[in-house]
Amino acid sequence: MGKNVSIDDFPSIVKRELEEYASMAAEDVKNVVTEVSEHTKQEIQSNAPVLTGAYKKSWKVTKTKETASSLEMTVHSDRRYRLTHLLEKGHAKRGGGRTKAIPHIAPAEANAEKELLSAIERSLK
Repeated sequence: MGKNVSIDDFPSIVKRELEEYASMAAEDVKNVVTEVSEHTKQEIQSNAPVLTGAYKKSWKVTKTKETASSLEMTVHSDRRYRLTHLLEKGHAKRGGGRTKAIPHIAPAEANAEKELLSAIERSLK
């Protein structure tokens, strides 16, 4: 049921309702970003090459930046960051030739973008 509002009060009521919706939407988006970043970390770990397991275990999710309306998360390898590019793209060997590239970050990133967009659309409906 609607309520009767005078013309003078209408702008302030609309503004209040929009601010309430924006804060609820921001919380939903922050929750989705957290879930997708954690899922991306797990996907990278599951596809990462394993020699000793240290590289695979080194992946972390870190909150980079947070404001009232946004959240930025970073998925990164905290101890083995020097290996990420070498393993993802391959590299030259000491005696000549190249190692085989093992793409495990780029596919997870592409999946994260798609998953994030669809999850945000679902949460805002």
